Amino acid sequence: MLTLRQLRKRKVGQWVLGYTAVAWAALQVAGMLASTYGWSPTAMRVGVALSVLGFFITLVIAWFQGERGVQKVTRVEVILIALIMVVGGAWLWQTVRNTAESEAVPGTPLVSAGIPTIEQDPSIAVLPLENMSTDKEQQYFSDGISEELLNVLNKVPELRVIARTSSFAFKGQDIEIPEIARRLHVASILQGSVRRAGGRVRIAVQLVRATDGAQLWADTYDRNFDDIFQVQDEIAASVVDQLKIKLLKAPIVTPVDPRVYPLVLQAQALFDQQSKEGRAQALLLFKQALNIAPNESRAWAGLGRVYINQSIYSEMPQAEAAKLARDALNKALSIDPRNVIAITGLARLAADFDFDAQAAADYNKRALQIEPNNLVAINTLGILLSNVGRFDEALPLYDYRVAHDPANPTAYNNRGITRYYARQWDAAIDDFRSALRLSPAFVGARNGIAASLLAGKGDAAGALREIDLEPDEASRLQVRALALYSLGRTRESNAALQQLIKTYGDQQPTLVALAYAYRVDRDEAFKWLGKAASSHDPAATSVAFDVLADSLRDDPRWQPFLHQIGYAPEQLASIKIEVPKPGT
Repeated sequence: MLTLRQLRKRKVGQWVLGYTAVAWAALQVAGMLASTYGWSPTAMRVGVALSVLGFFITLVIAWFQGERGVQKVTRVEVILIALIMVVGGAWLWQTVRNTAESEAVPGTPLVSAGIPTIEQDPSIAVLPLENMSTDKEQQYFSDGISEELLNVLNKVPELRVIARTSSFAFKGQDIEIPEIARRLHVASILQGSVRRAGGRVRIAVQLVRATDGAQLWADTYDRNFDDIFQVQDEIAASVVDQLKIKLLKAPIVTPVDPRVYPLVLQAQALFDQQSKEGRAQALLLFKQALNIAPNESRAWAGLGRVYINQSIYSEMPQAEAAKLARDALNKALSIDPRNVIAITGLARLAADFDFDAQAAADYNKRALQIEPNNLVAINTLGILLSNVGRFDEALPLYDYRVAHDPANPTAYNNRGITRYYARQWDAAIDDFRSALRLSPAFVGARNGIAASLLAGKGDAAGALREIDLEPDEASRLQVRALALYSLGRTRESNAALQQLIKTYGDQQPTLVALAYAYRVDRDEAFKWLGKAASSHDPAATSVAFDVLADSLRDDPRWQPFLHQIGYAPEQLASIKIEVPKPGT
């Protein structure tokens, strides 16, 4: 057997250290020469392979060296050394062959592996433009310009555009263009900078081919601030031309009042943080913008979205939030009837607050007729389809969103929710974990995993471990109550349930109803479902397909409840929802 004493005696450590130092230095020199003279990647790959093989050869030589000459080795040791040589030689041969084959294919350099060409897949990611202004607080302005360019390009049917969340995920990171393109699977990248000084703004942009980082086109636009929308149109048209796509008609862009444009951009950035503090600050900024420009449609639409989310997260009474949101969204549409964000906001109100799925379907149809590829509208339609049990139609919409926004945790989370309702437990858990990989503190994803483990896979202990990491207290209390109940820890379960009722019962009665349903306490479950329906709790419609409510489905009170929220089978069958194929 090999011992530390034998290694020391044969000076194996000294041999290994010496060889490693020499091999590392040799590879560094080879790397500089390869970069300088443009050597083929095969040379470097073979060099690395030889260095690794040489390491094992060094071990063989060292083993036979000792203080007094050649050492005697056993038959087993000889077999092991021979096996190392055979395996190493085969690996070296395979490395050389694979590298040579990849270089032998014309037009497929190694750097382009996994990256589509413009001809194969006309696609683009708009990276956040760098803020070159002296005021670093203007970063939100340059981010807003990037988003506006993205939105304009997204109106081109033939062009696949990666959504903001994914393209902005690389902000501040020192990553080469081909690597970003590989991760986002796009053929081209638009990047640049914005410099604002007083009433002037300079935007420098360049279109880069992703396979090799070559610049396809570049230009600089120096304009008055109030010409910003014209500049966006010019840039978008230039990109389209460079991608050799025929623009059927000029995208319709509704300009924002230049006096409040920075406020609107900053409010949207705060809203996108999806935090209580961010929503509160966004609300103040939208109101500030409207005090300056009362007819600014985007500010009204943004205000409506904030109110809806404040209601969902119990930051405002539901009835009050619903009224304020409805007023703001209708005001936005009275100013700009094509405001898709306002239309999708009304769809959310119709489905979640009014229990009117048909009205929500009509709003979604209207939004997608205006902007067929709008990811917010596609997402809202997916939520509606999922809520009415049409999971097979909802999932392709979420697949589309994930493909166009692959770094957006919300895209995976929403698909995971639909897979949960469809009882695709493993796929749902995978989506929730993808959301957490992108955003470890994402609200609701741990709850989705825990619910899937508990109700779908019968793993109460695993559910308890997951839910303890969930940031949302209401969800945490509910699933804790259920998991503890399953584990026979009834007293602890009762305590969690009573805390849920005391703290969140008035605001989120559906959570309480589902807890009692899981515990097969039907009387309490239907009592709380009645409260949810009467108060128009936005979560009430989710009960129709939630596995936690399975114990209630054969109860005589089940169908009347479904009818009350508009989800009885005959009511769902009468809903007409058009599901267009995105990108067409």
